[in-house]
Amino acid sequence: MIHQLTAIIERENDGYVALCPEVDVASQGASVEEARDNLREALELFFETASSQEVKERLHREVFITHLEVGTEGPRNALRPLCRASWWNILDNIGLGRPQLTNSPP
Repeated sequence: MIHQLTAIIERENDGYVALCPEVDVASQGASVEEARDNLREALELFFETASSQEVKERLHREVFITHLEVGTEGPRNALRPLCRASWWNILDNIGLGRPQLTNSPP
């Protein structure tokens, strides 16, 4: 079966972190291409090893990615938490953790 999934790739320190929001699977790499390829491999392993129940529970069919305009005028205290948030902070907060970037292959 072929799944059409989303890859969100973000630079972090000296590497790149890739996230698939549909199943909450993440990976990393030294380049965008390596992060994408590593994410593809992690997703293949997930679908090979996860039970059908786990896939059903984790697979989000509707993921929307868009651009937002955010003003910087007004009370700065209200914007500070939003400016500091990232995908990885959100993942940390919900207990999924953050992939560790290393210079060696997995």
